Amino acid sequence: MIAGVDEAGRGPLAGPVMAAAVVLEQEQKDELVRAGLTDSKKLSPRRREKLFCQMVEMGVLWKAQAASHSRIDRMNILQASLWAMSRSVKALDGHFTRVIVDGTCLIPGLDHEQEALPRADLNVPEVAAASVFAKVLRDRAMIVMDRVYPGYGFAGHKGYPTKAHFSALQELGPCPIHRRSFNLHC
Repeated sequence: MIAGVDEAGRGPLAGPVMAAAVVLEQEQKDELVRAGLTDSKKLSPRRREKLFCQMVEMGVLWKAQAASHSRIDRMNILQASLWAMSRSVKALDGHFTRVIVDGTCLIPGLDHEQEALPRADLNVPEVAAASVFAKVLRDRAMIVMDRVYPGYGFAGHKGYPTKAHFSALQELGPCPIHRRSFNLHC
């Protein structure tokens, strides 16, 4: 059994980075591939939500962990991402024998065999599923943060460095969930 691992939210200027780890049974994998499971960046928000709900209803084994904006500032974005990935994998409690990580970095401190594969979210269903879980959870968190910190447009751009986000930063300055270690242009 494979645990697929991916993250969402390394590039934004605000909010957490979210990691997820997923184990799929063969029947789940077959059904999800038929349903169009792929890298979350290739799916519309509505399609991601639908796949997320389908996976939950199917009883897919998954765990997720966020690394907060303050952890990102303390550790740096790569180390915070790896920390969240490690916590996600360890929370699965050993229902797998091998870990496949999207990207080029292995996760420090795991006892399982690992492989880092660029574009694994396109080629390994478990990693694609982790991609969807991480992206949906992070997007949902940023929609909540839009209500907590109005004026920044988090529900729309999810904290990514868009023109609208930079305009809000110029007008309002950073809010408590902005990553101070990132270049905020304000």
